[in-house]
Amino acid sequence: MIGIEDEAFIRSDVPMTKQEIRVLTLVKARILPGDIVWDIGAGTGSISVEAARLATKGHVYAVERNPEGIRLIRANAEKFAVTNLTAIESEAPEGLDVLPAPDAVIIGGSGRRLDPVLDIIAARLKTGGRVILNCITIQTLASCLAYMRAHKDIFHYEAIQVQISRLEAVGPYDMARALNPIHIVTCWKN
Repeated sequence: MIGIEDEAFIRSDVPMTKQEIRVLTLVKARILPGDIVWDIGAGTGSISVEAARLATKGHVYAVERNPEGIRLIRANAEKFAVTNLTAIESEAPEGLDVLPAPDAVIIGGSGRRLDPVLDIIAARLKTGGRVILNCITIQTLASCLAYMRAHKDIFHYEAIQVQISRLEAVGPYDMARALNPIHIVTCWKN
């Protein structure tokens, strides 16, 4: 089952994909038990942990450039007892070329290196494989869509925008507290 509560993860100031977005991302990724998954810009490892729980006979590679993020990924993998998750301290695209070919790739951050990251994914992703991008900024979304349009012989895609608001008690009332809107782009290798 997916949808671990946000509060259950070990956290710090390292970004974490919130539960609702994490669930939608994992649904779009369609991870099967034997899949190899890359989680690029893995942050705290919240998506990596949940992906590892889906890919029970496969493996998840969580790529993160921040040493604190690597520590959190390992701590969360231990907390949730997932042994099929490897944290890799690297700034993508470095290090991706030595990983096993993926069935699914989730990109939560690319450090302004989206095109070279996608180039490696295009070359290594298995036919029919999925790439899911969580785009927080309009610039990342624009870069992603431009790449996919320029590579329509390799990928086809869909994009959705998600806006989550959570109700919060304010005195005797309930008020909506909005989270940042996210564009989720799902791409399939032809």
